[in-house]
Amino acid sequence: MSLSSPRPTVLFVCNLPEIDPVVGQVSEELGQAVLRVETLEAALAQAREHDFALILAGWCGDSALLLETVRRLRAGRRSMHTPIIALGLPQPALMSIEALYEAGAIAVLHAPLSAAILRAKARFYIDAFHSLTERQRAESALMDARARLEATISAAELAVFTWEIRSDRVSADARMATLFGVAPQRADGAPIAAYLAAVHPDDMATVQANLAQAAAGRAYHATFRIRQPGGGWRWAIARGQVERDPGGDPARLRGVVIDATRQFEAEQQLRQTEERYRTLFDSIDEGLCVAEILYDSAGQPCDYRFLEANPAFTKHTGLHDVVGRTARQLVPRLEQHWFDTYGRVAATGEPVRFVNEVAELGRWYDVYAARVDPPEARRVAIMFTDITDRRRSEEALRKMAADLAEANRLKTEFLATLAHELRNPLAPIRSGLQLIRRAPDDAQAVARVHEIMERQLGHLVHLVDDLLDVARITRGQIQLKRERIDLAAVLQSAVETSMPQIEAARHHLDLRLPGEPLLLEADPTRLTQVVSNLLNNAARYTPRGGKIVLAAERDGAQAVIAVSDNGIGIPPDKLEDVFQMFTQVGQGQHPGGGAGGLGIGLSLVRSLVELHGGSVTAASAGTKAGSVFTVRLPIGAAGTAPEAPAAPADAAAVEGRGLTVLVVDDNRDAAETLSALLNLLGHSAPVANDGHQALRMLPGLQPQVVFLDLGMPGLSGYEVAAAIRADPRYAGLKLVALTGWGAEADRTRTAQAGFDMHLTKPATLDAIQEVLARV
Repeated sequence: MSLSSPRPTVLFVCNLPEIDPVVGQVSEELGQAVLRVETLEAALAQAREHDFALILAGWCGDSALLLETVRRLRAGRRSMHTPIIALGLPQPALMSIEALYEAGAIAVLHAPLSAAILRAKARFYIDAFHSLTERQRAESALMDARARLEATISAAELAVFTWEIRSDRVSADARMATLFGVAPQRADGAPIAAYLAAVHPDDMATVQANLAQAAAGRAYHATFRIRQPGGGWRWAIARGQVERDPGGDPARLRGVVIDATRQFEAEQQLRQTEERYRTLFDSIDEGLCVAEILYDSAGQPCDYRFLEANPAFTKHTGLHDVVGRTARQLVPRLEQHWFDTYGRVAATGEPVRFVNEVAELGRWYDVYAARVDPPEARRVAIMFTDITDRRRSEEALRKMAADLAEANRLKTEFLATLAHELRNPLAPIRSGLQLIRRAPDDAQAVARVHEIMERQLGHLVHLVDDLLDVARITRGQIQLKRERIDLAAVLQSAVETSMPQIEAARHHLDLRLPGEPLLLEADPTRLTQVVSNLLNNAARYTPRGGKIVLAAERDGAQAVIAVSDNGIGIPPDKLEDVFQMFTQVGQGQHPGGGAGGLGIGLSLVRSLVELHGGSVTAASAGTKAGSVFTVRLPIGAAGTAPEAPAAPADAAAVEGRGLTVLVVDDNRDAAETLSALLNLLGHSAPVANDGHQALRMLPGLQPQVVFLDLGMPGLSGYEVAAAIRADPRYAGLKLVALTGWGAEADRTRTAQAGFDMHLTKPATLDAIQEVLARV
């Protein structure tokens, strides 16, 4: 039975209760717990399991049992050194005291049992037990600490030394001796110089200075190189502290030396890696930065701070001094998708590549982003390239492709429309020819057919002229023949040109001339063409019997010409399209009758007006609401009135005298019809169908005029002209180029080749008579 709750330090073996009060009193006085058992077997079991400071073996009325108890407890492995006291032996002794001492008892107390004697003996043995236990614990802890220290020194590859300063003797372990190349037998007792001999000469002064500073009271700390037996050098770091004697003088230096070669090599490799990284970081042409993602209170990415940025960053963004600043500080209106994308990369660790725009910077970027450092750092490396120019080029290519596709579509439509436009006037011409062939004596019918054929031929000529003008403007070859003109004269000329089409559709034309002379520096022919095209366009897209108004007025320094109608109108989104080449907003709709056109008239109008330094716009309230085309032209500086046009040559005078005219053209029909016309006018007009034939005919004919086609096979018109001008017999001969080439450059070339005049096919009778009148 336990007499106290703490773990017992005294084992009490007895089956006689009269001893218990004394033992209990001593236990309380000494503050020790006692474990009481009644049998030997129980006592042996406890002695095998626990260490006790004292064992009390009480008299149980059986001397042999008490002796056996002491002997067997003493024989136990854990209890062989535990003090055993035999208690309560009766007087006189019924057994041999010597036998108990021989069995292992260290004391025998007789009855009646004295508490004072038991207390004194128990205190002595219990105190001795506790002292021994504490010493054993301390020794065990010291051994553990020493073992841990040895393990630490071994694991850290530390070399340990003690330098006795007065005697100059170094005590060192084997690792220290090996590191410094000192023989093992000299490791203990060698002077400090034996160790310093291995130090690199360049480091010696530093080591000695550090030793002197340590002797002066500072901690010893040195980094140096040590020569190796096989050659080469190893890095070492020494740490230590000086101990002083009672007089305060330095007595010894205890310390350790660390072989830091691997550390220094790793640091060097790290520095090299950092240098390579920094070189790559700074020299790479792409923008590169590291950013820390910032989150709002709801945990959503809302910004990022630049931690690093290479020089190319500025080149690709135009932003400066970005490190330490946030994206929103630099680009306040930066789109949210940038934060969402980088926040997703930081959260998932999945890299991403994408193309997107920073609208505020006006730049497009090709971006690759990947997480760096641990996830909790929330850092993303971003490499990017400014692809704005490439993007614009791609957009331009896409637009060019779309434009080409649109141009191809318009070209296809144009060719189909051209075929249609050519067939329209050819149909009445062919029908008229058949009618004349069948009823040549019906003068009224023939006259009406002639009028129709002449009008349709004029349409064909106008069609071809517009096409040629467009081609010249596109190539930049058209040249304006500016002169001082009155706008009213231009308007009247345009009306005369367009009146047949207007009257054919039974439209009413309201002509409102300006109330004052508006003098312009302009090409009268081209300006007449502009107004005529606008009038023709109004007549074409206005239902029969409609109203067309042509008005002009001054607006400050500009002359304003407006052509309005009550026709089919123009949708608001198509007002600019009408000026595009081959575009017909009202395609298939020409209620005013006649042909629908090629869709080049208004494009030609805008080009000619802009060549004059003016502008043209279209306005309409929408479909079936009519339209207004307004031309604005700069008014010329004040000056003299325009010169009156030269009077035309007297055609009657030409018809009164016959000329010899040689017609040279490889197109036999063209040559023969012109020859027949000239013969009807009273001239002699033989025909040559190539250049060689013309040169052979010249000596016998001696003509006053030669109408000469340019594009003939064999000898061209230019070559024939050169041969004629080289022959003095034909010095007074008039050479007239009659050709389909009518550009300004063509006229200049014929003049330089020796031609006197230039007529463009098909030449009118008036033009031919004008040429002959000048001979």
